[in-house]
Formats: sequence, C-alpha cells, structure tokens
Amino acid sequence: MRADKADLPKILELQYTAYQSEAELFSDKKIPPLMQTLSDIEAEFCAGIFLKAVTGDEIVGSVRGRVDGGTTYVGKLIVHPKRQGRGLGTKLLAAIERHSPTARYELFTSTRSLRNINLYERLGYKKFRERQVTDELTFVYFEKLWE
Repeated sequence: MRADKADLPKILELQYTAYQSEAELFSDKKIPPLMQTLSDIEAEFCAGIFLKAVTGDEIVGSVRGRVDGGTTYVGKLIVHPKRQGRGLGTKLLAAIERHSPTARYELFTSTRSLRNINLYERLGYKKFRERQVTDELTFVYFEKLWE
C-alpha cells in the first residue's frame, strides 16, 4: 500500500536495519542508505512514490519510485531481514510497477549484492551497464521494458 508522510520515520528505521547486510559486504557503515536522514527521506517522498508492506502495525518492507520521462527509477527496495526470502521483495517490486505504469523501469545495486541481482533477473530485469564508483564499489544497472 502507499505510504504516507507519517510512515517515514519507521521506513527510515527499517532502511537502517535492512542495509546492514550491504554495509557488511563492504565493511563500511557509511554507505549512503545508512547516512540518509529523515529530512533527506522527506524530500525524496515529495518527489516520488513510497510503498510499504505491513504486517499488523509493523512496516516490514518498502520501495520507492520516481518517474522521469518514460522511466520509473526504482530505489531502496527493502525488506526486514527476518522477512526476506518469502516473496515480499517480489511483491513490492510488482506493486511499484503497477503504481507507476511507464514504458521502462530502472534500478541498480552493487555487483556484490548477489541476492538482489538474482531477484531482479528473475523478475525480468536485464543488465545494461556497470559503473565503477570506487575501487571497492561497482554498481550494476538493470532495466525492464514494457511493450
């Protein structure tokens, strides 16, 4: 379901929890998702769409999208670590595609994030480029085209 502004503190807390595994891949707790502030996420909220997955009254997953031209840029697909591997990420990604019907979807992850890469490829996303950010970090970009 669509998140509202009151959900942002809980989504940010979930983001901090979910991205710990990414930080461990690089032995670096200063990756951008762990440095994001509430004011940062509020600005992002105003520029796009935030969806949330809820169990009871707990937010257990979230995804963001921003439309620019004919592309939806998907970001921060997060699922609580205790809920991963149960299809929630798949459902969130499908939901952002339904809520932002565009001809193209784009997202990225680190080349070290093999679970993310496998998920995106399984859901029809194709690699279209890589970009080296630092000696340790390379992003791989995926797209999905609708005809």
